Order: sequence, then C-alpha cells, then structure tokens
Amino acid sequence: MASAADQMAQSISLSKFAKATDLKKRLWFTIGALIIFRLLSYVPLPGVDPTALGLLSQQTQGGVLDFFNTFSGGSLSRMSLIALGVMPYITASIVVQLATSLSPTLAAIKKDGESGRKRLNQYTRYGTVGLTAVQGYFIAVGLETLGAAQGIQAVIEPGMMFRVAAVISLIGGTMFLMWLGEQITSRGIGNGVSLIIMAGIVAHLPVTLVNLLEGGRSGSLDPIKLIGIVVAVVVLILFICFMERAQRRILIQYPKRQTQRGMQADRSHLPLKINTAGVIPPIFASSLLLMPLTISQFAGQRVAGESNWGDFIITLNQYLQHGSPVYMLLYGAGIIFFSFFYTAVVFNPEETADNLKRNGGFIPGIRPGKNTENYFDYVLTRITVIGAAYLTIICLLPEYLVTALQIPFYLGGTSLLIVVNVTMDTVTQIQSHLLAHQYGDLIKKAKLKGNRLR
Repeated sequence: MASAADQMAQSISLSKFAKATDLKKRLWFTIGALIIFRLLSYVPLPGVDPTALGLLSQQTQGGVLDFFNTFSGGSLSRMSLIALGVMPYITASIVVQLATSLSPTLAAIKKDGESGRKRLNQYTRYGTVGLTAVQGYFIAVGLETLGAAQGIQAVIEPGMMFRVAAVISLIGGTMFLMWLGEQITSRGIGNGVSLIIMAGIVAHLPVTLVNLLEGGRSGSLDPIKLIGIVVAVVVLILFICFMERAQRRILIQYPKRQTQRGMQADRSHLPLKINTAGVIPPIFASSLLLMPLTISQFAGQRVAGESNWGDFIITLNQYLQHGSPVYMLLYGAGIIFFSFFYTAVVFNPEETADNLKRNGGFIPGIRPGKNTENYFDYVLTRITVIGAAYLTIICLLPEYLVTALQIPFYLGGTSLLIVVNVTMDTVTQIQSHLLAHQYGDLIKKAKLKGNRLR
C-alpha cells in the first residue's frame, strides 16, 4: 500500500508550479547554467584553427574517444575550452575516495564532519587541476601533429606557448564546469555534475537520431535493424526504470507504546535499492579508462611508428576500441568493482545498526548490534550482485550490438542509463519540492483555522 506521502505526490499536478516560487527559481537557474555549459562547448581553444580541425575530426572517430565526445556533448571534437568536461573531476573524486578508504589519516579527516568534507573537497580540486594539466598537455601535443600526413595544420602556431595556453585554458574550463555543477546542486535542481553530463549526452542525441534515420533512408541500414534498434531502446528504458525503482524492504520494529487503541508496536521499513550506487559505477569506470586513453590516442598521433613506445601506443589503441574484448572486459570489471565500492561508501551497515539500537529498533528474529550489522551486510551484498549484473548488462550489451550489427554510429547503454537515471532523480526532487510546498500550504491553513477558533 502506498504511503500518505506517496499518495500526495501522485496527486501533484502541473498547476502547482505557478505557486511554487522557489522551485521556479531553481528550475530557471538550472536551465540557465546548462545553457552556459552548451555555449562554452563552442568556444575553441586559443591557437586552434576550427576549420582545419573540422576537416580532421574524422581521424578520432570510431575509437574510444567517441564515448568521451558523447559525454562532453561534442566539445572534444571541436576542441573547446571544456573539451575534457568534468571527467578529470570525477577521476580525482575516485582517487580521493579510494585514498580515504585506505589511508587512516584521510579516514580521520572524513569523520570530522563538515570541516573534513571541505578539506577532502579541496584535495579533489587539487587533483582535478593536476589531472587536467597532464591530459591537456598531451592533447596540445597531439593537436600540433594532427593532420601532418594530410598537409593540414590544426594549430596555427605550434610551440611551447600554444601548449601552455592550451593547458591553462583547459584547466580553466574544467574548473569552471566543476564550480557550475556545485552551483546547480546548491541553488538549482538535481545533482549538478550529473546534469552537466546528461546535458552533453542529450545534446548529442539529435545527431545520432539523424544518422539513424538517414541510414534507413539511404539503405545503408537495414529497415529490420532500424526497427530492432528502436524496440531495443524502448525496452532498455523500461527495464532501467523498473530496476532503478526496485528495492529490498527490511521490516523494522520498535517497542510497544501506549496509544488510544491500547499497546501497539510501531513498524516501518528500511528500503535498500537494488542499484544503490546509481550511475556512479559506469561513470567512474569510463573516466578511469578515458584518462589514459585520451593521453595514448593523442600521443599516438605524434609517436606513431617511430619507436617501440609508439608501437605500444598504437597497439593499445587498437585493443581498446569500442566493442573489443579487452575494452569490454576492463569496462565490465570496473563497473562491478565500483558497484560494490560505492555501495559500501553510501551505506554503512555498522552505523545503521547502531542507530537502530540507539532508537530501540530491531529486525524481527535478529538480535540488535553485531548480528543486525551482519544481516545488513549479507542482504546488501546479495542485492548488490544483482545491481552490478544489471549495470554491466545495460552498459555492455549495446556495445556488443553496435559492433556485431555494424551500426554506423555510437549508441551507448551507459549514455541511456545516465539520461534515464538523472531524469528520474530530477523529477523526484521536483516532486519533493512541490510536496514540501503543499505541506507548507496545509500548515498555513491549519494555523489560520486555529487563529479563527480563538
């Protein structure tokens, strides 16, 4: 049976938007921030010839950088100020979280509450600057030699000044996106970094759709394949929605209390999502793969065929193409690892068991304390296996189908997962704001009636 809050949420209509002033401000702020993000994706790096770069953009297609380009909304192919997007920030966050789990010093900082969280965020920002500088330098070096075989020069004046300017510009663009994401989280609706990634993916969807329809019109794509792709996308969306709402509800019972109906025991449920980690595992796994591959693919433009190191770079790029067994194996292993890792970060069985014991709650048939902690850990491990398998299938199945069916464009399950998940999360937050506004109106009416009775 749905709770009173769920029933009230279902009764919310769009007419409530007109009265929710704070929600409208948050929505407009979020839309404005995403528009700024899209405008920045068209601002090229200083010293880069956009016309020549457009002619040479076909060289990086068909590789793993297509995935990165999809995440950045085409910023990478245009070599804009935000070509690296928020991926360096996500990678730095992974490193800091892993270090927090391994280092007692950082673990102690994390337990300091708000001050500890601010210090860890500062370390993440430092790491973001360092990673962006390294990736930016290799991108600048790769741009200088890009198109040498075709006699086209993408950089107007190659040299150390261009490399320094490119690195500084990329650092500024990535740090601005990081700040913009934090502003959306605090002053807008939804998670800012996730919304920025989703905006980049959605901006790339019209190009994918046009390529799909053009392939069907020209005959390069079989009509049966075209219909199969549409059906597969709809089925995947429905499956993602089902799995994201799936949860394991654990019965929690509290001691009996005296009520008007006599002694009654309070009962509630602790919901554990099947996919507790959300979209974080595929984002983390892809960012870890993309960081060295960005360097290797752009460095490969310079060192190709010149040395053993150059041959190694070329071989690495060939093995890590979309749909290749090595890429899919590493990507799947990364998703599974981060599913368990991030679930352990989000949900702490020991802390939850202590809170239940402190408030007098217990699970029927399970002793409070250590036994309850072990039970939480047992249940969470089992459902995380299902969640990790679900994420792996969603992310790798489209990769395999694109390669097996030879579809002439990239259609990623990771992109679909992020769009659906972030959309559901944003809609849930909008409903929460509307629900809070509706409760506020009820409280005001109750106060007015109380004043009239006096």
